Amino acid sequence: MALSFSSKGVFLCTFLFCLSLGSEARRSPVSSVVSEDLFNSIFLHKDNAACPAKNFYTYDSFIMACTRFPQFGSRGSSITRKREVAAFLAQISQETTGGWATAPDGPYAWGLCFKEEVSPQSDYCNSTNQQWPCYPGITYKGRGPIQHEKFLHDSQHFSCVWCRNYNYGPAGEALGFDGLRNPDVVSNNSVIAFETALWFWMTEQKPKPSCHNVMIGKYVPTEADIAGNRTAGYGLVTNIINGGLECGIPGDSRMNNRIQFFKRYATLFNVDTGPNLDCAYQKPF
Repeated sequence: MALSFSSKGVFLCTFLFCLSLGSEARRSPVSSVVSEDLFNSIFLHKDNAACPAKNFYTYDSFIMACTRFPQFGSRGSSITRKREVAAFLAQISQETTGGWATAPDGPYAWGLCFKEEVSPQSDYCNSTNQQWPCYPGITYKGRGPIQHEKFLHDSQHFSCVWCRNYNYGPAGEALGFDGLRNPDVVSNNSVIAFETALWFWMTEQKPKPSCHNVMIGKYVPTEADIAGNRTAGYGLVTNIINGGLECGIPGDSRMNNRIQFFKRYATLFNVDTGPNLDCAYQKPF
């Protein structure tokens, strides 16, 4: 059936918008660090039919989100830039993996398989917090590449599944969406999903440094960090993200999985991983 003038216009506008999105996305410095082909080589099975996030986490969405954080993947030498991006992608892979021991291409080729927490145990509202109040009927379960239970308040050695309104509130305020009333936007908009993960990566959460500063060599340990053996490297990033559950525990499988993702991605980026990959003997924050 022939298109009407009106429908042709809609089609043309949609087509031009898609072209604009791709063009705008590639203006990020990160696009010179990780190409679309490399991205797809890293996430071999993200669009597998078995993955609930099939077709959600696109390369253009990732690069577009990176434009919001121009310092990400653009500071230091070429090796430093590649290593930071590889480390970020490795960490979000552990958070969203759909891999298993005998999976095709191995367990570390299945990152970005999930976009939200499976079978949440509650609405994850901390009703005692007045700064970021919960809203009736809203579930603050984990969504996006870095599941929000890892954000901010894991200093007491538990994952913050009980206070997730604390996380959606400040993330939404920083990124321009209403995280308390509409947290589902994180699992419905792939650009915002990547932005939440990058916001966490780039944001210092005292006493924690930012993951970004650790990976680009700007981490300055405090006396408490020195006493806690919190040495610079990928292991410290794991400590920042989920140290309360994974660090100070030699042989922890989750920590080891993060390392294996990073090793695979560093090889694909043709860089070394740097020292201090684990946090087995680090004191959690």
